[in-house]
Amino acid sequence: MIDSATGRLGAARYVVLTSFRRDGTSVPTAVWIAPLDGGLGVWTTAGSGKVKRIRRDGHVELAESDSRGRPLGPAVTGTARVLDEAGTAQVLTAIRRKYGLVGRVLTTFSRLRRGTAGTAGLTITLN
Repeated sequence: MIDSATGRLGAARYVVLTSFRRDGTSVPTAVWIAPLDGGLGVWTTAGSGKVKRIRRDGHVELAESDSRGRPLGPAVTGTARVLDEAGTAQVLTAIRRKYGLVGRVLTTFSRLRRGTAGTAGLTITLN
C-alpha cells in the first residue's frame, strides 16, 4: 500500500531531492520523479554528485517543488539507493510514462549522449 506522502510526491511534476555531504551540508536538486514498485524512482546521470553522496549515505529528504527546486510543501525523509542496470531501465520506463513526449525526448537525448552506463536510476523509500 502506498502512503499519502509517497503518492503525493510520485504525482508531483518536480521534487527537490536533498542529499548530504560528509560534513552534513545539504545539497538540494530539482528532479523528475515517478512512482516505482511502492516507492519512488529518480533518473539521473551516473557521475552526478547526488549519486556519489547517495552511494556513501542513502539518507535523503524530498519535497514537492517548482522546476527550480523551490519547495512547495513539507520535506519528508527517506532512504535512497543506486540501482543496477535493470533497475535503472525500470526507472527510465516509469519516467517516460509519467512525463510523456517531453520525458521520452529528453531521456533519449541524454542516453545517446552518455550511453547506458552514463545514467543511473535511484529508488527512494520514505521513512
